[in-house]
Amino acid sequence: MRLNSIFLLILTGFAAVTAPAAGQAETKQAEPSVIVVLGDSLSAAYGMEISESWPSLLQARLGEHGYAYRVFNSSITGDTTQGGLARLPRLLEKHGPAVLILELGGNDGLRGLPLEVTRANLSSMIEQSQAAGTAVILAEMRIPPNYGRSYTEKFNAMYTDLTEKYEIRLLPFLLQDIALEEGLMQADGIHPTAQAQPAILDHVWPVLEPLLAPDNGIHEHSPAD
Repeated sequence: MRLNSIFLLILTGFAAVTAPAAGQAETKQAEPSVIVVLGDSLSAAYGMEISESWPSLLQARLGEHGYAYRVFNSSITGDTTQGGLARLPRLLEKHGPAVLILELGGNDGLRGLPLEVTRANLSSMIEQSQAAGTAVILAEMRIPPNYGRSYTEKFNAMYTDLTEKYEIRLLPFLLQDIALEEGLMQADGIHPTAQAQPAILDHVWPVLEPLLAPDNGIHEHSPAD
């Protein structure tokens, strides 16, 4: 009995010494950084399969180029800057994105909302993102001229003004090279087709790629964090 007790004590002591070492080996794991797309119907796969949308194509291209980033598309058809502002804190908290592609404001303009409201909402989203260490790309929006010359010009200039103020990257209007091309716009004349999505991605890529980390987006993350 005495020998058995001694043997058990030795085994217990051995386990106590080796267990922490095994645990330490599992404390770190590679996890991809996140790119969040916060937008409206231009990014929400409106009228097509989700897999056909440019954010989904972006995920595939990142892999093809060796970037391990994960794309989280938080775009909602019909969304405004107010809706985006309400949703942003949770997105920052949950995903801690390395990059935010902010594609909102078009619906504000189409509804004729006060420009100072749209500007304030965009400014707040940019400031919150920068405070969280997230790089911001602001996608330029355009509205038709039937809202009056003054409103239209001020709306169109707002995006350039904000990118200069906050020293962030401007993504020129997503539809500027496809809006008049046959087969690239849906029957409503507002939304791009599935066939247009690769061209939109080609438009986004040169603005986004310089922000991608040379370590392919992988960072060390502890499960306890």
